[in-house]
Amino acid sequence: MDALAGVLVVSVEQAVAAPLCTQRLRDAGARVIKVERPEGDFARRYDSIVQGESAYFLWLNRGKESIALNLRDAGDRALLDALIARADIFVQNLAPGAAERGGFGSAELRRRHPRLITCDIAGYGADTPYAARKAYDLLIQCETGLAATTGTAAAPGRTGASVADIAAGMNAATAILQALYERDRTGEGRAIAISLFDSLAEWMTVPLLHHDHGGQAPARIGLSHPSIAPYGAFVCRDDRQVVLAVQNEREWARFCDVVLRQPLLRDDPRFADNSARVAHRPILDAMVADIAAALDSSAWAARLAEADIAWGMLNEVADFSDHPALHRMSALGPSGPVTLPINPIARDGLPPAGPPGLNAHGSSIRKEFG
Repeated sequence: MDALAGVLVVSVEQAVAAPLCTQRLRDAGARVIKVERPEGDFARRYDSIVQGESAYFLWLNRGKESIALNLRDAGDRALLDALIARADIFVQNLAPGAAERGGFGSAELRRRHPRLITCDIAGYGADTPYAARKAYDLLIQCETGLAATTGTAAAPGRTGASVADIAAGMNAATAILQALYERDRTGEGRAIAISLFDSLAEWMTVPLLHHDHGGQAPARIGLSHPSIAPYGAFVCRDDRQVVLAVQNEREWARFCDVVLRQPLLRDDPRFADNSARVAHRPILDAMVADIAAALDSSAWAARLAEADIAWGMLNEVADFSDHPALHRMSALGPSGPVTLPINPIARDGLPPAGPPGLNAHGSSIRKEFG
């Protein structure tokens, strides 16, 4: 993909959110120069599982160029200024206030370079009382109530992926693409500010509305759905768990007839509509669980398929690794090629570029921009 060919992105980035944003831009053909501290992006050392490389770093930094700069050094600051002067996009997700203290805050850069698109990614946003707080993914999951609505009745839980970082990174990439389109029409860049908190807050709209208008947020109910029933995982005779979802009254009728083989349940007042089924969820789930437990997962899945009810398996990561719907692409690890899930919007394939070594392009970038 080369939609952004000729676009130069300079990013003072670390961890996940900003690197994900700029990885999307790189996958679309932009040139991304990753500016790191002399000790490197700390995500380089999250783990060493991929042939000595961090899984996070390999995922988020493919095909970028790396230069290590000490931004307390006048010469290195001047080089960063030269990079930004020629950039189309500048991204940063340093600690709160660090960019301004370093002389590359968004307001100052936009004053000097009106065509520049700047993107600041922060934890809470500059216009909140929490602006000066450091923030990482788990903290934001907890602060927004996501952790409180995730898990079982016994305890809250963190989602298994860094969703606050991912949401912020994707929002940042989307906003940058909008700004590029606007700049084509107006000639002016734009200052973009994205926060992890806002990104997850928007995801939490439904629980928030339940609280604000219904007086109570949805309870934690594990793999069930707080607003729909039956919707959840049921254990079969072979100990495999099948997840199913009945979304409307047509599906409920087929579920009773074909899957449960109890057509009289269609007209049972306890299950007359979705609200009634949710109110009587324990009774309904117990009925479904008894029938599922008497069948192997293949037979249970066959009934669901016959009734055209949505279903899936509760897979382990090992099952996911062999999943027939998983599309992979090749990337270069430190000791050879590895396969990753595809970029969902670049299914036609990407060059198998690997992540850069720390300061791997420092000499060439200094020569080009110095």
